[in-house]
Amino acid sequence: MTTSPTSTADPQTTAAPTTPAWALTESAAALVPLLRENAARTEADRRVAEENIAALSEAGLFRLTVPRRLGGHEADFRTFLEVTSELARGCGSTAWVVTLINVCNWMVGLYPERTQQEVWGGNPDARVCGVLAPSATSQAVEGGLVVTGRWGYASGSLHSRWACLGIPVVDVSGDQTDQGFVLIAMDELTIEDTWHVAGMRGTGSNTLVADEVFVPAHHIMSVTQAVEGTCPTEHKDEALYRSALVPVLALVLAGPQVGMAQAGMDVVTASLAQGRGIAYTFYRCAREAPSTQIQLAEAAQLIDTARLHLMRAADDIDGWAARGEHMPFETRARVRMDTGYVARRSREALDLLLSIQGAGSFAEADPLQRIWRDQETGSRHAVVNPAIAGELYGRALLHIEEQITFLI
Repeated sequence: MTTSPTSTADPQTTAAPTTPAWALTESAAALVPLLRENAARTEADRRVAEENIAALSEAGLFRLTVPRRLGGHEADFRTFLEVTSELARGCGSTAWVVTLINVCNWMVGLYPERTQQEVWGGNPDARVCGVLAPSATSQAVEGGLVVTGRWGYASGSLHSRWACLGIPVVDVSGDQTDQGFVLIAMDELTIEDTWHVAGMRGTGSNTLVADEVFVPAHHIMSVTQAVEGTCPTEHKDEALYRSALVPVLALVLAGPQVGMAQAGMDVVTASLAQGRGIAYTFYRCAREAPSTQIQLAEAAQLIDTARLHLMRAADDIDGWAARGEHMPFETRARVRMDTGYVARRSREALDLLLSIQGAGSFAEADPLQRIWRDQETGSRHAVVNPAIAGELYGRALLHIEEQITFLI
Protein backbone atom coordinates (compact mmCIF):
# COMPACT_ATOMS: atom_id res chain seq x y z
CA MET A 1 0.00 0.00 0.00
CA THR A 2 1.21 3.50 -0.82
CA THR A 3 0.50 6.74 0.96
CA SER A 4 -0.63 10.15 -0.11
CA PRO A 5 -0.97 13.56 1.45
CA THR A 6 -4.58 14.68 1.35
CA SER A 7 -4.37 18.29 2.47
CA THR A 8 -5.40 21.05 0.10
CA ALA A 9 -2.39 22.82 -1.38
CA ASP A 10 -1.87 26.52 -1.98
CA PRO A 11 -3.86 27.30 -5.14
CA GLN A 12 -1.22 29.81 -6.29
CA THR A 13 0.74 27.84 -8.91
CA THR A 14 2.85 28.73 -11.88
CA ALA A 15 1.95 27.31 -15.29
CA ALA A 16 4.59 25.09 -16.84
CA PRO A 17 6.13 26.24 -20.12
CA THR A 18 4.70 24.57 -23.21
CA THR A 19 6.70 21.49 -24.23
CA PRO A 20 6.47 20.71 -27.95
CA ALA A 21 5.02 17.34 -28.91
CA TRP A 22 8.19 16.28 -30.69
CA ALA A 23 10.22 16.82 -27.51
CA LEU A 24 7.92 14.55 -25.49
CA THR A 25 8.10 11.86 -28.17
CA GLU A 26 11.88 12.17 -28.32
CA SER A 27 12.03 11.79 -24.54
CA ALA A 28 10.02 8.58 -24.84
CA ALA A 29 12.29 7.27 -27.61
CA ALA A 30 15.37 7.99 -25.50
CA LEU A 31 13.98 5.75 -22.74
CA VAL A 32 13.32 2.73 -25.01
CA PRO A 33 16.76 1.11 -24.43
CA LEU A 34 16.34 1.35 -20.65
CA LEU A 35 12.80 -0.07 -20.74
CA ARG A 36 13.94 -2.88 -23.03
CA GLU A 37 16.82 -3.70 -20.71
CA ASN A 38 14.48 -3.85 -17.70
CA ALA A 39 11.56 -5.60 -19.43
CA ALA A 40 12.40 -9.11 -18.22
CA ARG A 41 12.89 -7.88 -14.65
CA THR A 42 9.64 -5.92 -14.80
CA GLU A 43 7.86 -9.12 -15.80
CA ALA A 44 9.61 -11.30 -13.21
CA ASP A 45 8.93 -8.85 -10.37
CA ARG A 46 5.32 -8.28 -11.55
CA ARG A 47 5.77 -4.53 -11.24
CA VAL A 48 7.46 -1.86 -13.33
CA ALA A 49 11.12 -1.54 -12.38
CA GLU A 50 11.63 1.45 -10.08
CA GLU A 51 14.46 2.59 -12.37
CA ASN A 52 11.85 2.93 -15.15
CA ILE A 53 9.45 4.85 -12.91
CA ALA A 54 12.19 7.26 -11.86
CA ALA A 55 13.31 7.86 -15.45
CA LEU A 56 9.76 8.38 -16.69
CA SER A 57 9.05 10.79 -13.85
CA GLU A 58 12.24 12.74 -14.51
CA ALA A 59 11.29 12.99 -18.19
CA GLY A 60 7.86 14.33 -17.22
CA LEU A 61 6.03 11.50 -18.97
CA PHE A 62 3.60 10.94 -16.10
CA ARG A 63 2.49 14.59 -16.50
CA LEU A 64 1.26 14.39 -20.09
CA THR A 65 -2.33 15.17 -19.10
CA VAL A 66 -1.81 17.22 -15.95
CA PRO A 67 -3.04 20.81 -16.51
CA ARG A 68 -0.28 23.22 -17.51
CA ARG A 69 -1.40 25.64 -14.81
CA LEU A 70 -0.51 22.93 -12.26
CA GLY A 71 2.88 22.01 -13.73
CA GLY A 72 1.85 19.48 -16.38
CA HIS A 73 2.18 19.31 -20.16
CA GLU A 74 -1.54 19.31 -20.98
CA ALA A 75 -0.60 17.43 -24.17
CA ASP A 76 -3.22 16.50 -26.74
CA PHE A 77 -4.14 12.88 -27.39
CA ARG A 78 -2.13 12.54 -30.59
CA THR A 79 0.96 13.34 -28.52
CA PHE A 80 -0.23 11.03 -25.73
CA LEU A 81 -0.48 8.12 -28.18
CA GLU A 82 2.81 8.89 -29.90
CA VAL A 83 4.53 8.77 -26.50
CA THR A 84 2.89 5.56 -25.24
CA SER A 85 3.32 3.68 -28.52
CA GLU A 86 7.00 4.65 -28.49
CA LEU A 87 7.44 3.45 -24.90
CA ALA A 88 5.83 0.11 -25.82
CA ARG A 89 8.74 -0.55 -28.17
CA GLY A 90 10.77 -0.97 -24.99
CA CYS A 91 8.32 -2.63 -22.59
CA GLY A 92 4.61 -3.30 -23.01
CA SER A 93 3.91 -3.38 -19.27
CA THR A 94 5.65 -0.07 -18.66
CA ALA A 95 3.82 1.59 -21.56
CA TRP A 96 0.51 0.24 -20.24
CA VAL A 97 1.14 1.70 -16.78
CA VAL A 98 2.12 5.07 -18.28
CA THR A 99 -1.07 4.95 -20.37
CA LEU A 100 -3.40 4.18 -17.48
CA ILE A 101 -1.82 6.68 -15.10
CA ASN A 102 -1.96 9.45 -17.69
CA VAL A 103 -5.57 8.79 -18.65
CA CYS A 104 -6.58 8.71 -14.98
CA ASN A 105 -4.67 11.96 -14.48
CA TRP A 106 -6.71 13.36 -17.37
CA MET A 107 -9.89 12.32 -15.58
CA VAL A 108 -8.83 14.31 -12.52
CA GLY A 109 -8.63 17.30 -14.86
CA LEU A 110 -12.41 16.94 -15.27
CA TYR A 111 -12.99 17.45 -11.52
CA PRO A 112 -13.42 20.84 -9.81
CA GLU A 113 -10.40 23.06 -9.20
CA ARG A 114 -10.52 22.27 -5.49
CA THR A 115 -10.04 18.57 -6.18
CA GLN A 116 -7.27 19.16 -8.71
CA GLN A 117 -5.41 21.30 -6.18
CA GLU A 118 -5.62 18.52 -3.61
CA VAL A 119 -4.02 16.09 -6.07
CA TRP A 120 -1.41 18.26 -7.81
CA GLY A 121 -1.21 21.63 -6.07
CA GLY A 122 1.85 20.61 -4.08
CA ASN A 123 3.14 17.90 -6.42
CA PRO A 124 2.55 17.91 -10.20
CA ASP A 125 4.11 14.43 -10.33
CA ALA A 126 1.35 12.86 -8.19
CA ARG A 127 0.02 9.83 -10.08
CA VAL A 128 -3.53 8.48 -10.30
CA CYS A 129 -4.64 4.94 -11.17
CA GLY A 130 -8.20 3.82 -11.75
CA VAL A 131 -10.83 1.15 -12.34
CA LEU A 132 -14.09 2.38 -13.79
CA ALA A 133 -16.31 -0.66 -13.25
CA PRO A 134 -18.80 0.19 -10.45
CA SER A 135 -17.95 -2.87 -8.34
CA ALA A 136 -18.86 -1.28 -5.02
CA THR A 137 -21.66 -0.21 -2.74
CA SER A 138 -22.22 3.30 -1.47
CA GLN A 139 -24.23 5.01 1.24
CA ALA A 140 -25.33 8.63 1.14
CA VAL A 141 -24.21 10.62 4.17
CA GLU A 142 -23.91 14.31 4.90
CA GLY A 143 -21.32 15.85 2.59
CA GLY A 144 -20.76 12.85 0.35
CA LEU A 145 -20.80 9.05 0.19
CA VAL A 146 -19.38 6.18 2.21
CA VAL A 147 -17.95 3.62 -0.21
CA THR A 148 -17.13 -0.08 0.19
CA GLY A 149 -15.91 -2.20 -2.70
CA ARG A 150 -13.31 -4.16 -4.61
CA TRP A 151 -11.90 -3.10 -7.96
CA GLY A 152 -9.84 -5.53 -10.01
CA TYR A 153 -7.19 -4.84 -12.65
CA ALA A 154 -5.94 -1.58 -11.13
CA SER A 155 -2.97 -1.07 -13.46
CA GLY A 156 -0.37 1.29 -12.05
CA SER A 157 -1.73 1.09 -8.50
CA LEU A 158 1.71 0.15 -7.15
CA HIS A 159 3.05 3.53 -8.28
CA SER A 160 0.10 5.86 -7.60
CA ARG A 161 -1.03 8.20 -4.82
CA TRP A 162 -4.70 8.35 -5.78
CA ALA A 163 -7.30 6.11 -7.39
CA CYS A 164 -10.34 7.01 -9.52
CA LEU A 165 -12.96 4.28 -9.01
CA GLY A 166 -16.41 3.44 -10.35
CA ILE A 167 -19.32 3.42 -7.91
CA PRO A 168 -23.11 3.50 -7.89
CA VAL A 169 -24.37 6.89 -6.69
CA VAL A 170 -27.31 6.54 -4.29
CA ASP A 171 -29.72 8.83 -2.49
CA VAL A 172 -30.55 8.83 1.22
CA SER A 173 -33.06 6.01 0.68
CA GLY A 174 -30.35 3.81 -0.86
CA ASP A 175 -31.79 3.96 -4.39
CA GLN A 176 -29.27 4.30 -7.19
CA THR A 177 -29.59 7.63 -8.98
CA ASP A 178 -26.46 7.62 -11.13
CA GLN A 179 -23.17 5.96 -11.86
CA GLY A 180 -20.11 7.85 -10.70
CA PHE A 181 -16.37 8.08 -10.38
CA VAL A 182 -14.87 8.75 -6.96
CA LEU A 183 -11.37 9.92 -6.19
CA ILE A 184 -9.79 8.24 -3.16
CA ALA A 185 -6.28 8.60 -1.72
CA MET A 186 -4.33 5.35 -1.85
CA ASP A 187 -3.62 5.43 1.89
CA GLU A 188 -7.37 4.85 2.39
CA LEU A 189 -7.30 1.71 0.23
CA THR A 190 -5.74 -1.73 0.49
CA ILE A 191 -3.97 -3.44 -2.42
CA GLU A 192 -4.55 -7.19 -2.72
CA ASP A 193 -1.96 -9.09 -4.74
CA THR A 194 -4.21 -10.79 -7.31
CA TRP A 195 -2.48 -10.12 -10.66
CA HIS A 196 -1.07 -13.55 -11.62
CA VAL A 197 -1.35 -13.71 -15.40
CA ALA A 198 0.36 -14.85 -18.60
CA GLY A 199 0.90 -11.41 -20.14
CA MET A 200 1.26 -7.80 -19.02
CA ARG A 201 2.59 -9.24 -15.79
CA GLY A 202 4.58 -6.13 -14.98
CA THR A 203 1.56 -3.83 -14.81
CA GLY A 204 0.81 -4.85 -11.22
CA SER A 205 -2.89 -4.71 -12.04
CA ASN A 206 -3.95 -5.87 -8.60
CA THR A 207 -7.22 -5.43 -6.70
CA LEU A 208 -8.05 -2.29 -4.72
CA VAL A 209 -10.23 -2.63 -1.62
CA ALA A 210 -12.18 0.08 0.21
CA ASP A 211 -13.87 -0.54 3.55
CA GLU A 212 -16.35 2.21 4.45
CA VAL A 213 -14.28 5.07 3.05
CA PHE A 214 -15.86 8.52 3.21
CA VAL A 215 -15.71 10.37 -0.12
CA PRO A 216 -16.54 14.10 -0.06
CA ALA A 217 -18.92 15.46 -2.68
CA HIS A 218 -16.19 17.29 -4.60
CA HIS A 219 -14.45 13.93 -5.16
CA ILE A 220 -17.54 12.48 -6.88
CA MET A 221 -18.24 12.91 -10.60
CA SER A 222 -21.24 11.75 -12.62
CA VAL A 223 -20.34 9.23 -15.33
CA THR A 224 -23.55 9.76 -17.26
CA GLN A 225 -23.02 13.51 -17.40
CA ALA A 226 -19.35 13.08 -18.34
CA VAL A 227 -20.30 10.76 -21.23
CA GLU A 228 -22.45 13.60 -22.59
CA GLY A 229 -19.68 16.14 -22.19
CA THR A 230 -20.66 17.81 -18.91
CA CYS A 231 -17.93 17.84 -16.27
CA PRO A 232 -17.46 19.91 -13.11
CA THR A 233 -14.11 21.56 -13.99
CA GLU A 234 -14.36 25.34 -13.93
CA HIS A 235 -11.66 25.65 -16.63
CA LYS A 236 -13.89 25.40 -19.69
CA ASP A 237 -11.21 27.07 -21.84
CA GLU A 238 -8.85 24.08 -21.52
CA ALA A 239 -9.51 22.08 -24.68
CA LEU A 240 -7.90 18.87 -23.43
CA TYR A 241 -10.57 18.42 -20.76
CA ARG A 242 -13.37 18.92 -23.29
CA SER A 243 -12.31 15.66 -25.01
CA ALA A 244 -15.03 13.01 -25.34
CA LEU A 245 -14.86 10.71 -22.31
CA VAL A 246 -15.42 7.22 -23.72
CA PRO A 247 -13.44 7.68 -26.95
CA VAL A 248 -10.51 8.79 -24.79
CA LEU A 249 -10.84 5.91 -22.32
CA ALA A 250 -10.98 3.39 -25.19
CA LEU A 251 -8.46 4.78 -27.65
CA VAL A 252 -5.57 5.26 -25.23
CA LEU A 253 -5.50 1.47 -24.76
CA ALA A 254 -4.60 1.06 -28.43
CA GLY A 255 -1.38 3.09 -28.28
CA PRO A 256 0.67 0.32 -26.64
CA GLN A 257 -0.78 -2.20 -29.13
CA VAL A 258 0.88 -0.46 -32.08
CA GLY A 259 4.08 0.00 -30.11
CA MET A 260 4.29 -3.68 -29.18
CA ALA A 261 3.77 -4.69 -32.80
CA GLN A 262 6.61 -2.35 -33.73
CA ALA A 263 8.72 -3.88 -30.95
CA GLY A 264 8.15 -7.26 -32.60
CA MET A 265 9.25 -5.80 -35.91
CA ASP A 266 12.40 -4.45 -34.25
CA VAL A 267 13.25 -7.89 -32.82
CA VAL A 268 12.65 -9.76 -36.08
CA THR A 269 14.51 -7.35 -38.36
CA ALA A 270 17.49 -7.40 -35.98
CA SER A 271 17.44 -11.19 -36.04
CA LEU A 272 17.23 -11.30 -39.83
CA ALA A 273 20.17 -8.91 -40.08
CA GLN A 274 22.31 -11.50 -38.29
CA GLY A 275 21.91 -13.79 -41.30
CA ARG A 276 20.15 -16.79 -39.75
CA GLY A 277 18.69 -19.39 -42.10
CA ILE A 278 15.34 -21.19 -42.37
CA ALA A 279 15.33 -24.69 -40.91
CA TYR A 280 14.55 -27.60 -43.25
CA THR A 281 15.05 -25.47 -46.36
CA PHE A 282 17.97 -24.61 -48.62
CA TYR A 283 17.82 -20.98 -47.46
CA ARG A 284 21.02 -20.25 -45.55
CA CYS A 285 19.89 -16.64 -45.08
CA ALA A 286 16.22 -16.12 -44.24
CA ARG A 287 16.24 -12.50 -45.36
CA GLU A 288 16.84 -13.66 -48.95
CA ALA A 289 13.66 -15.77 -49.02
CA PRO A 290 10.69 -14.19 -50.85
CA SER A 291 8.38 -15.70 -48.22
CA THR A 292 10.25 -13.76 -45.51
CA GLN A 293 10.21 -10.55 -47.51
CA ILE A 294 6.49 -10.78 -48.26
CA GLN A 295 5.51 -11.59 -44.66
CA LEU A 296 7.70 -8.79 -43.34
CA ALA A 297 6.16 -6.32 -45.79
CA GLU A 298 2.64 -7.44 -44.84
CA ALA A 299 3.45 -7.05 -41.14
CA ALA A 300 4.82 -3.55 -41.74
CA GLN A 301 1.70 -2.63 -43.70
CA LEU A 302 -0.56 -3.90 -40.91
CA ILE A 303 1.35 -1.80 -38.37
CA ASP A 304 1.07 1.24 -40.63
CA THR A 305 -2.67 0.59 -41.04
CA ALA A 306 -3.12 0.33 -37.28
CA ARG A 307 -1.17 3.54 -36.72
CA LEU A 308 -3.18 5.44 -39.34
CA HIS A 309 -6.47 4.47 -37.69
CA LEU A 310 -5.03 5.26 -34.26
CA MET A 311 -3.96 8.75 -35.24
CA ARG A 312 -7.11 9.51 -37.23
CA ALA A 313 -9.15 8.75 -34.13
CA ALA A 314 -6.80 10.82 -31.96
CA ASP A 315 -7.15 13.76 -34.34
CA ASP A 316 -10.94 13.40 -34.17
CA ILE A 317 -10.84 13.58 -30.37
CA ASP A 318 -8.48 16.55 -30.39
CA GLY A 319 -10.33 18.35 -33.18
CA TRP A 320 -13.78 18.24 -31.61
CA ALA A 321 -12.31 19.27 -28.25
CA ALA A 322 -10.41 22.19 -29.79
CA ARG A 323 -13.61 23.46 -31.39
CA GLY A 324 -15.44 23.20 -28.09
CA GLU A 325 -18.02 20.84 -29.56
CA HIS A 326 -19.10 17.51 -28.14
CA MET A 327 -18.18 14.66 -30.48
CA PRO A 328 -21.29 13.28 -32.26
CA PHE A 329 -22.60 9.87 -31.26
CA GLU A 330 -21.73 8.13 -34.54
CA THR A 331 -18.15 9.44 -34.45
CA ARG A 332 -17.79 8.30 -30.85
CA ALA A 333 -18.99 4.86 -31.89
CA ARG A 334 -16.46 4.80 -34.73
CA VAL A 335 -13.62 5.60 -32.35
CA ARG A 336 -14.63 2.54 -30.33
CA MET A 337 -14.51 0.60 -33.60
CA ASP A 338 -11.11 2.09 -34.46
CA THR A 339 -9.77 0.97 -31.10
CA GLY A 340 -10.71 -2.64 -31.71
CA TYR A 341 -9.46 -2.44 -35.29
CA VAL A 342 -6.03 -1.20 -34.16
CA ALA A 343 -5.79 -4.12 -31.74
CA ARG A 344 -6.72 -6.67 -34.43
CA ARG A 345 -4.30 -5.34 -37.01
CA SER A 346 -1.49 -5.15 -34.42
CA ARG A 347 -2.11 -8.76 -33.39
CA GLU A 348 -2.10 -9.87 -37.02
CA ALA A 349 1.21 -8.11 -37.61
CA LEU A 350 2.79 -9.79 -34.61
CA ASP A 351 1.43 -13.16 -35.73
CA LEU A 352 3.24 -12.78 -39.08
CA LEU A 353 6.43 -11.77 -37.30
CA LEU A 354 6.25 -14.86 -35.10
CA SER A 355 5.87 -16.98 -38.23
CA ILE A 356 8.98 -15.39 -39.73
CA GLN A 357 10.97 -16.03 -36.57
CA GLY A 358 9.63 -19.56 -36.17
CA ALA A 359 9.21 -21.78 -33.14
CA GLY A 360 12.36 -20.32 -31.61
CA SER A 361 10.29 -17.20 -30.89
CA PHE A 362 8.80 -19.04 -27.93
CA ALA A 363 12.09 -19.68 -26.17
CA GLU A 364 12.02 -17.98 -22.78
CA ALA A 365 15.19 -16.09 -23.70
CA ASP A 366 13.58 -14.59 -26.79
CA PRO A 367 11.87 -11.22 -26.07
CA LEU A 368 9.38 -11.86 -28.89
CA GLN A 369 7.39 -14.34 -26.78
CA ARG A 370 7.02 -11.77 -23.98
CA ILE A 371 5.91 -9.11 -26.47
CA TRP A 372 3.39 -11.60 -27.89
CA ARG A 373 1.99 -12.50 -24.45
CA ASP A 374 1.77 -8.85 -23.46
CA GLN A 375 -0.07 -7.91 -26.64
CA GLU A 376 -2.43 -10.88 -26.51
CA THR A 377 -3.37 -9.92 -22.95
CA GLY A 378 -3.60 -6.14 -23.35
CA SER A 379 -5.61 -6.34 -26.55
CA ARG A 380 -8.32 -8.35 -24.73
CA HIS A 381 -9.27 -5.47 -22.45
CA ALA A 382 -13.06 -5.31 -22.33
CA VAL A 383 -13.20 -1.78 -23.77
CA VAL A 384 -11.01 -2.86 -26.71
CA ASN A 385 -13.12 -5.93 -27.70
CA PRO A 386 -13.37 -5.68 -31.52
CA ALA A 387 -16.57 -7.72 -31.79
CA ILE A 388 -18.41 -5.58 -29.26
CA ALA A 389 -17.06 -2.44 -30.93
CA GLY A 390 -18.30 -3.67 -34.31
CA GLU A 391 -21.74 -4.40 -32.92
CA LEU A 392 -22.21 -0.98 -31.35
CA TYR A 393 -20.79 0.83 -34.41
CA GLY A 394 -23.05 -1.15 -36.72
CA ARG A 395 -26.06 -0.17 -34.63
CA ALA A 396 -24.97 3.47 -34.79
CA LEU A 397 -24.61 3.31 -38.58
CA LEU A 398 -28.10 1.82 -38.87
CA HIS A 399 -29.54 4.40 -36.44
CA ILE A 400 -30.77 1.67 -34.12
CA GLU A 401 -31.64 3.53 -30.92
CA GLU A 402 -31.21 0.59 -28.55
CA GLN A 403 -27.50 0.15 -27.82
CA ILE A 404 -25.53 -2.52 -25.97
CA THR A 405 -23.75 -0.09 -23.62
CA PHE A 406 -23.92 3.57 -22.65
CA LEU A 407 -20.12 3.73 -22.82
CA ILE A 408 -19.95 5.32 -26.26
